[in-house]
Amino acid sequence: MAKNEYREKEEEIKEEPKQEKVKKPKAPKKESRLGKAFMSIIDGSILTRDNVLRLLPFIFFLTFLIIVYIANSYYSEKTIRQTERVRKEIKELELEYISVKSDYMVCSKQSSVAVRLDSLSSGIKESVVPPKKIFVKVDSTKTQNK
Repeated sequence: MAKNEYREKEEEIKEEPKQEKVKKPKAPKKESRLGKAFMSIIDGSILTRDNVLRLLPFIFFLTFLIIVYIANSYYSEKTIRQTERVRKEIKELELEYISVKSDYMVCSKQSSVAVRLDSLSSGIKESVVPPKKIFVKVDSTKTQNK
């Protein structure tokens, strides 16, 4: 068989002493400010610092704003509920007004009034003679003397 010289050359090249890479010691990871702040909130160390005393008015202000925001949302929801209740009530009253008005119009017709008067037998009868206008003459001398 033929000798494979190419393979031997490759193996020779590969067998050269390997230089080990010198690894640099890793620097400790720097935590971001946000990460540090978050961790200090979680572990409670933020409450032991003097910064808390400095930030206390701001914390109270934020708390006040949150309370006002919640109260405002409750007030607006209450107002919306009252508005809807009043709208429903107005709609019901409008429908009642229309029905009462139509009943009144039916009852106040001359024919229905005459029928009711006949059924009462109170002696009041429907007039057959149309009404006439009465004109009064005023004496202009009498009005001037007063």
